[in-house]
Amino acid sequence: MPHTHRLTPGQKIYLNFTPADGKKFHKNRDKAEKKFKKLRKEFRDLQARLYAENKHKLLLVFQAMDAGGKDGTIRAVTQGVNPQGVRVTSFKAPSTIERAHDFLWRVHMAVPAKGMIGIFNRSHYEDVLIVRVDNLVPESVWRPRYDHINNFEKMLTDSGTIILKFYLHISKEEQRERFQERIDLPEKNWKFSFEDLEKRKQWDDYMLAFEEMMQNTSTVYAPWYVIPSNQNWYRNLAITHVIVDTLRQLNPQFPPPEGDVSGVIVK
Repeated sequence: MPHTHRLTPGQKIYLNFTPADGKKFHKNRDKAEKKFKKLRKEFRDLQARLYAENKHKLLLVFQAMDAGGKDGTIRAVTQGVNPQGVRVTSFKAPSTIERAHDFLWRVHMAVPAKGMIGIFNRSHYEDVLIVRVDNLVPESVWRPRYDHINNFEKMLTDSGTIILKFYLHISKEEQRERFQERIDLPEKNWKFSFEDLEKRKQWDDYMLAFEEMMQNTSTVYAPWYVIPSNQNWYRNLAITHVIVDTLRQLNPQFPPPEGDVSGVIVK
């Protein structure tokens, strides 16, 4: 499963023909949830070793349409991990200071240090998505950013950062149901914005933007994974499997003590 949804560099993708239904890949929800919990437990152990070893850096990037499940994914997958070793950064509209710099300036400041897992809830990819769909900058500005992003991510990987990028793929009908739930359930009203309905009208434009984004920026060193996300239980399983498989290959270890502790008794 770790490689099931990974794009190969340069691979064409057509999201309208790409399954968003996780049941096409795993039919038994109970078994999937049991496997997910087992993998999450292993993730906790691996993350503890990663933090203690203080050698590797892992960056997880999450992109999706509105109501795609980024918050829920991060909450479910990281439940129980050592919060000292994980930093979540949400990239919203840039501030005045951020706009005065290049588009990668604020992103670079948030990349993980050694021993850390950095999680981007939205990311530098907004600068080839929303700016394109809403015509915030001309194509002559946003199109060269594909190369800038690839070079930026190559620099990070050359410096020891492992990058995993996840697009949470939901269908337009699933988004409609999730929006309606936010309207119907009082405890979810706070999640709803009328702006979401305006963005929904741009669905086709966003699909094209996401497709070109992934085709141009899925690389050997920083691959994109298109995760079927209509079912949260499959989404969580698929993503955790990729993360755990990556950490297994790193095989982080608890460092030895600074000196010989044999026979030491604390009084």
